[in-house]
Amino acid sequence: MKFGSLFARCIGIAQVFAVFAGTCAAQTYPDRPIRLIVPFAPGGIFDYIGRLATPKLSESLGQSVIVDNRAGGGGVIAMQLASKATPDGYTVLLADPSLVINLHLHANAPYLLKELAPVTIFTAASLVLAVNSKVPAKSVQELIELSKTAKLSYGSAGVGTTPHMAGELFKNQTKADILHVPFKGVGPAVTAVVAGQVQMVFGSVAGTESFIKDGRLRGLATTGEKRARAMPDLQTLTEAGYPGIVVIVWGGVFVPAGTPKAVVTRLNSEFRKVLLEPDVKSGLDKVAIEPLGTSSGDAMAFVNKEYEKWGRVIKAAGIKAE
Repeated sequence: MKFGSLFARCIGIAQVFAVFAGTCAAQTYPDRPIRLIVPFAPGGIFDYIGRLATPKLSESLGQSVIVDNRAGGGGVIAMQLASKATPDGYTVLLADPSLVINLHLHANAPYLLKELAPVTIFTAASLVLAVNSKVPAKSVQELIELSKTAKLSYGSAGVGTTPHMAGELFKNQTKADILHVPFKGVGPAVTAVVAGQVQMVFGSVAGTESFIKDGRLRGLATTGEKRARAMPDLQTLTEAGYPGIVVIVWGGVFVPAGTPKAVVTRLNSEFRKVLLEPDVKSGLDKVAIEPLGTSSGDAMAFVNKEYEKWGRVIKAAGIKAE
């Protein structure tokens, strides 16, 4: 037998054993605790989502699912950790849009998108374009016109965060002249708008709702593909005439690339099942976050689309990581 033929047969046998080993591992999965990495500090919204889901996941999987907060670097630390973990289903990442945004902000990001496999887009939330109540603009169009004659600024949770990206996408699509002012979190940014230090913000529904109700902020539009359930009377930016401005703060579940397909399928099923739990649904409602639970294939298509979109915005705006 020629060496080439023998080598090819050996490779084929190795692949068969790899598939067999993956299948066996999937059949016994999980047989020990699972780590859910959250790229943010305890007390934040994604920590809340993780801790809301893990008790039900633990119960359903028959093993503990433990939240592991790895804050820092705008999510880079956690994403690098997850991307380099053993692909066996025992390290799971709960990520937001910073997963793809960071790859464009950092020339030498310590992880690649292809190193992570999407399990599901677990949750989704809109942002609210809100202005200080003393700003004379009563509509999105009036705000854009006002930006041409008045000095306007918008607050964000920091460079590279989703509220920042929303502001830059807004400027890109409308040609509005608005200055970006970064804060250390979206809460301080909203507070600054309420105080009149900046004029507008793309804030969370939960973080702006009370200020809009008491009249200190005025909501002009939301950024989702459809109206936010918590603010059904507020039009989307698409409805306002700007279909190119869609911003979704998604919560995606990922595992290291190479994780057996059967394990990914199991995790997808379990995370989607959790979203049907009344306690989880009501918990998400409290913070104006909607359950999603896509297939892994749809999650991959969505994440790739997000990667391309934010890459275009960052390049056009010339944004660099601080």
